[in-house]
Order: sequence, then structure tokens, then C-alpha cells
Amino acid sequence: MISADPFSTPRVIARTQLIASDTPGIQLQLLNKRPDGMSTFSPARTLVMMHGATFPSASLFDVPVAEGSFMDVLARAGYDVWAVDARGYGGSTRLPEMERPPEDGAPLTPARTAARDLAAAVDFIRRERGIARLGVLGMSWGATVAGILASQPDAPVEKLVLVTPLWLSEKPLRIDAGGPLAAYRLVSPGAFEAAWRSPAPEEARGTLIPKGWFETWEKETLATDVSSPVPGTIRAPSGAVQDVREHWTVGRPLYDPSDIGCPVLLVGAEWDVDVRFDMAHDLFVRFTKAPYKRFLEIGQATHMVLMERNRRQAFDAVIGFLNEGFTQGDYLAR
Repeated sequence: MISADPFSTPRVIARTQLIASDTPGIQLQLLNKRPDGMSTFSPARTLVMMHGATFPSASLFDVPVAEGSFMDVLARAGYDVWAVDARGYGGSTRLPEMERPPEDGAPLTPARTAARDLAAAVDFIRRERGIARLGVLGMSWGATVAGILASQPDAPVEKLVLVTPLWLSEKPLRIDAGGPLAAYRLVSPGAFEAAWRSPAPEEARGTLIPKGWFETWEKETLATDVSSPVPGTIRAPSGAVQDVREHWTVGRPLYDPSDIGCPVLLVGAEWDVDVRFDMAHDLFVRFTKAPYKRFLEIGQATHMVLMERNRRQAFDAVIGFLNEGFTQGDYLAR
């Protein structure tokens, strides 16, 4: 499906399609936006994004508020931008276990499985655009998925952007409420609002999300899973919570940041209680092989910074980092 957004300048071309995963019968949804008229493609101007543990790519990267979604802004800045849903999320294949009661199955789609789905998307985009490398952005748990990919030998990653990235924690994390883990979780976007606003100081909670944005986000999020068995909810695989228990809160990281050899931008948020400053900084100092790296903390923002009033600071930081002329090879050649 291809459509044009008539309100953007330059005009944005949008496309949604399904591609094959590495597993027969499982397809992955890819969202794509680019400027109208873009006919040549390059590693420096191509970006693929991976969502977090609960909400799919359309919910995190493509909600049309204010000047447009994050994907719209990136496309108008001259980028061929893509976003993928891991299996079990959004428009990708819902696994058979997700058609049964959640307690009937084991946790689905841990990060290592999602990393295979991201790799399939990267390979598809490279073939489709005739490029050898591309930029990768991961948010929250999606940063784990991106990190697994980028840490592989000869990973085709031009630059790596990690937004509020999940990392090691000596304290429990909010995503894990305790108790037995089911195959998937039923999540109410409407009920999530209180948890979203609560990390902000009380006097700032009312203005954290501009008027009307949450309602738009809720509507777009529910539209990603119209077949959920409980009205007003979406289904989210529980593998990410299993990752927290088996890796992030027991000192067993899923990838080694020192294996990543491309430029890295890490974006944190002042009021993020899901990825605290100590967690983000501990991750940042471990990128010892990156030719250059940057850590930016957005003030007066939470874990969901990309959908909040200060989101433009994050947008500008990502675009500025991607726009910089230095790539891995350029920097090392100096």
C-alpha cells in the first residue's frame, strides 16, 4: 500500500508491506516513509527502527500529531526511514499461541528472536535500495534488539541510535510485575496513561503530553491489534519480560557493547524510571570500540520522550547525528 501525505513539505510517500522472516509462515510488517522524488539511496540516508517491549512501531514512531510523526519528520529531513514490527507485534504475524489464552503458552519473542526479525528487515531494505549498510535505531527493549544486531561481526550498520535503551539494573524494573509469565500480555493503552505520566513531578504531569496527543496515540495504538480478545487492549509478547528476568536484572547482558564498531548516539530522559541515568551511563561507557559516541539526556521527559512535549529535542539530536558527515570508515581514516 502506497499513499502520500498532502500536508508535508516536501511531500512524504508512505508504504506498508509484509516481508518474509526467517521462519516459514511468519511475515513481518515494514513501514516506510521517504520524501517524494527520492530516487537515489545511500547508507547515510537510510534508517530502520525497532520498537520496544510493549508497543509496536506505528505506536512509537508514526503517530500523526503536531508537525507529524517521528517518521514524517525524518522523511522531510531527507531520510528513507523504515520501521519493523517483530513477530507477534503490530501488523506482523501473530503467533498461534496468541490466539489462545495467554497462560497456555511460554513467553514469546525474546530479544534474540526479535534480532533475527530486525536482521531480516535490514537484509530486505539493503536489497530493495541497493545499499551495503544503513542506520539502525532502537527504542527501549528495541535498543537491545538493535544492539544484538550491531554487535555481530561485520554488521551492516552505518550508525546506531539508542533511545532510552534497556540495560543492566540492580533494581527491579517496572515492566516486570512479578508472578508467572504467560505467552503474551494484554495491555490497555488507556490505563497506561497514569504510568506514563507518573515519573514526572506532580506539577508537570498535566503538560507532559500536549492536549489531544494521548487520545490520538491511544487510537493509533489500538488500531495495531483490532483482533485482541479483550476490547480496549493490545497483545504484547512476554519474551521481553523474560529477558529482564534472565538477563537485565541478573547481570547477564544480551550483547557486548564493546563489540560495536560504528558511531553511537544514546538518548536518555531526565524522568525515565524504566532506564535510569545510572543504567544508561553504564551502557554508554562500554562502547569502547565506537569511533565516536554521544550521550544526550533530554530534560523534563520520560521513557516515552518521542511522544512528549520535548520530543523535538530528541528528533533534532537524532537528525543532527545522522546528518554528520563522519561515518565509521571516514572517522577511522582520519
